[in-house]
Amino acid sequence: MPHKIGFVVVSSSGHEDGFSARELMIHAPTVSGWRSPRFCQFPQEIVLQMVERCRIRKLQLLAHQYMIASKIEFYISESLPEYFVPYQGERFRRLGYVSLCDNEKTGCKARELKSVYVDAVGQFLKLIFHQNHVNKYNIYNQVALVAINIIGDPADFSEESNITSREKLLDHYLGHTTEDPALEGTYAGKSDYISPLDDLAFDMYQDPEVAQIIRKLDERKREAVQKERYDYAKKLKQAIADLQKVGERLGRYEVEKRCAVEKEDYDLAKEKKQQMEQYRAEVYEQLELHSLLDAELMRRPFDLPPQPLVPSGSPRQRKPAPLLPQPEERGTEILFAEPFLQEKPSSCSITVSPQHSAADPLLPATDPHRKINVEPLPYDERPLPAIRKQQGDALAEPEMSDTDFGDAHRGGVSGEPERLTEKALREASTAIEVLGETLVAGAYSKVWSCREDALLALHEKLMEMPAGTPKEDLKSTLRASIFLIRRAIKDIVSPVFQASLKLLKMIITQFIPKHRLSKLETTHCVERTVPLLLSRTGDSSARLRVMALNFIQEMALFKEVKCLQIIPSYLVQPLKANSSVHLAMSQVDLLARLLRDLGTRNSGFTVDNVMKFSVSALEHRVYEVRETAVRIILDMYKQHQAFILEYLPPDDINTRKNVLYKTIFEGFAKIDGRPTDAEIRAQKKAATGEAEKQRKEEIKALQAQLAALKEIQAEVQEKESDAVKPKNPDTQGRRAAPPEGLEITDNHYLDNLCIFCGERSDSFTEEGLDLHYWKHCLMLARCSHCKQVVEISSLTEHLLTECDKKDRFGKCYRCSEAVLKEELPRHIKIKDCNPAKSEKLANRCPLCHENFTPGEEAWKAHLMGPAGCTMNLRKTHILQKAQAPQPGKGPAVTKSSTSILKVGSKIPTPRGGLSKSSGRTYTKR
Repeated sequence: MPHKIGFVVVSSSGHEDGFSARELMIHAPTVSGWRSPRFCQFPQEIVLQMVERCRIRKLQLLAHQYMIASKIEFYISESLPEYFVPYQGERFRRLGYVSLCDNEKTGCKARELKSVYVDAVGQFLKLIFHQNHVNKYNIYNQVALVAINIIGDPADFSEESNITSREKLLDHYLGHTTEDPALEGTYAGKSDYISPLDDLAFDMYQDPEVAQIIRKLDERKREAVQKERYDYAKKLKQAIADLQKVGERLGRYEVEKRCAVEKEDYDLAKEKKQQMEQYRAEVYEQLELHSLLDAELMRRPFDLPPQPLVPSGSPRQRKPAPLLPQPEERGTEILFAEPFLQEKPSSCSITVSPQHSAADPLLPATDPHRKINVEPLPYDERPLPAIRKQQGDALAEPEMSDTDFGDAHRGGVSGEPERLTEKALREASTAIEVLGETLVAGAYSKVWSCREDALLALHEKLMEMPAGTPKEDLKSTLRASIFLIRRAIKDIVSPVFQASLKLLKMIITQFIPKHRLSKLETTHCVERTVPLLLSRTGDSSARLRVMALNFIQEMALFKEVKCLQIIPSYLVQPLKANSSVHLAMSQVDLLARLLRDLGTRNSGFTVDNVMKFSVSALEHRVYEVRETAVRIILDMYKQHQAFILEYLPPDDINTRKNVLYKTIFEGFAKIDGRPTDAEIRAQKKAATGEAEKQRKEEIKALQAQLAALKEIQAEVQEKESDAVKPKNPDTQGRRAAPPEGLEITDNHYLDNLCIFCGERSDSFTEEGLDLHYWKHCLMLARCSHCKQVVEISSLTEHLLTECDKKDRFGKCYRCSEAVLKEELPRHIKIKDCNPAKSEKLANRCPLCHENFTPGEEAWKAHLMGPAGCTMNLRKTHILQKAQAPQPGKGPAVTKSSTSILKVGSKIPTPRGGLSKSSGRTYTKR
């Protein structure tokens, strides 16, 4: 049978002062373990030598709460070389590695217990620690190991030797094997059974002296079973169970004494020492009274010479202890009273935590009130204590995590609770009549374990009530139970609070349906307990808050409670201004959870009550409450979009000055698929940059055109000068005069000329040209939306990209023209437009919507020719005037008519002419 293997530390790569690797050889509640040097080089190594060559079955590692290695590797070897080179890797065989949690989820307030199952033979074990996990507490980048436990068998020890031939013969005739399910869980039932006394949890809880006594008594118990002395074995079993509680309490006192010494509070240390000695003396007196203690058991481990850990249960070293006279024949039984001494609040404590799995349990090191019911867990998964010093804070009385080792202990209250006071008798008179004074006294006891046991006893009593019990008795029992549950919900001790939740759940989901009680009883249970549970969600203990929150959420989803719609009505009550931070955060968080689970249809939640609560929560002083309220509003908007806006202020600039409302409205936009303000600004910025880039490119193109015009002008001047040269020059003066006059003419070639339609007139002065462009040029038109004069060929582009009202226009994919956005869907739907062709194949007139020959000259022919565009109003007006001339009258043009022109980009042009600016608007120079 596997058992604890003793070992010594052969070597280590280094350690911090006061934290040698030899600390790993001791298992006790006060051990500190090994720590690597500060800012050490990785990896770090430790080599252990076991007391004998053995087959390792299981390794247990207890990590530090914040000095955590990212990975630990295991190597095993049969022997070391004579010259002893402990780091010679080729002499060790690699078994594998385990990864350790970084402990971020617990805020580095817990310890991790790793249980590694292996099957390897050897005598030397090497551990290699890799780089540490980084956190704010581990400022020196150290790794640490609090304890290590090795469980295995001697390599040459036959497992069958433990089973006598007589037992084999009996098993043969009875048909039993070592795999018999009836024997599973006992030390004789499975060859790989590991005793709880060999587990690391046992030594880390127990006072070393008491642990030694427990192991001796366990040996005697097994021997008594082999000799069929079952009454004596039963007595030893009860004594071991009670001694485990005693050992845990003494271990806790030892930790408190050590903390007091470190704080130099020597009065408290002396008090703890006297308390330990008195408590130990009373326990030993009880043991001697029942003939269970002798000199061998009383020998303290600290009186022995220091040796490596050698288990008393090893088959090689186990010697039969002399059996005492059979005290069971005297008919006495041992029962230890729960409190031998009244405990006082302490300044340092042992704390424990539930383990999540056999491979990855976490052990908290700070919460002194933590206690978990580990009754259904295997012994291998029991939580271990973790010691943590806290300066300046007085901690509450520590609690033991596991005081129950059998059904015999759970059968009733451990120890007799104190008598009820007069006030308690008056207050609980109804419950006493129904449930009895003993049970109620346990629920009112000052000892938390008595209160817990009373609730568990009540749980069993309700479960065992027969189905035919009269309704009145059932109702009175239920109401008395709710009375005790209400009291237990207010309890500050975690196990008592847990027991109350367990009892309440059983009543709602099992007791009431089993006995077919009405909904009124369920309503009574919920209404009497939910307000108290909600108040516990504001508890200062994070663990109690989480437990209360989770239970309320679970209870709201019970089919018996869900139809009542009671819990949602409590959650939508407005937050009180003077309520605690935790309470407000818990209420909002719970509402958000249940809203996702239940919705707003027949659940007690409505759009009205949820939105009124959420909008009021936006004004709360706590940021987390406001943030959760925003999340609730966005979740509601996904389901009821139009109705949600009625509870919010209008979406305008003033409202968006509030960051919360800005977040809400931008969230609405994302849900609707609309761009947010930030996205719109980014789009505008990108569009502005693109427009600016395009404008610069157009300016470059126009400047190139102007340069080309100057070259053309120079060529024309040269041709005209050649044409006017005299064939027979007379004198030098005659030859010089004509070129001088011609030069003056050439310099004014573009004067009195419209550069768009090519018309030349003496009336085309600077003001005359402006008037011509404004009213008469057949190649230009005024935009009816922004009143700028643009080329007709670029009118569509102007409306889409440059016009002041460009946001009102959209482009038809069929005809490629600009259409008002409100008319665009209908325009596209009826498909009445003339499809446009590619620019290389045809030009597109935005006036008559016709396609015609491509090219710049084709625009002049189309807009100015008699067979061209019929929708050019300027051309139509000229034709009408030509048909009905009125001599003697000219156009009534005043100088003020040119003042309508807008100023655009300033591109230099020759002598007062007009130039094409970006977007093809025209400016007066």
